Amino acid sequence: MSKKDLYRPNVAMIIVSNDYPLKKDIFIAQRNDLTDIWQFPQGGIDEGEEVLEALFRELKEEIGTDKVKVIAEYPEWISYDFPEKIAKNMKPYKGQTQRYFLVKLKKSAIIKLDTKHPEFISHKFVDVNEVLSYTAHFKKPVYEIVMEYFKQEGVL
Repeated sequence: MSKKDLYRPNVAMIIVSNDYPLKKDIFIAQRNDLTDIWQFPQGGIDEGEEVLEALFRELKEEIGTDKVKVIAEYPEWISYDFPEKIAKNMKPYKGQTQRYFLVKLKKSAIIKLDTKHPEFISHKFVDVNEVLSYTAHFKKPVYEIVMEYFKQEGVL
């Protein structure tokens, strides 16, 4: 297995409300298996699936809607390692390599967390400057890099 194969391909979304750009509130969701963990929606990219296909599929699967407009994309893959207690359940992967998108919910979007395979029990929108105080420690470095990039690009 190559080093590349040790990281699961994944897509992740920073979702802003339909009040964007007037308000830069960001969607975070509380996991149903680790209730003290809040995160951005994300999910694996299936074999042969295009990144944007995965983005819309994962949105529908995780938050019940794919009614979003893509605002921006982080220009490269970014990876992180799973903490030890999570890694044992994610074999053969040691982490994830992700493509990040900034997306805006359309006015017609209705968030429904009670999807076929629910991953989240709650969600909220928080100010862009407060989001990192809610998120999982092992994801923070990636979140910081991606959010800083979007800020420098003038879209967040």
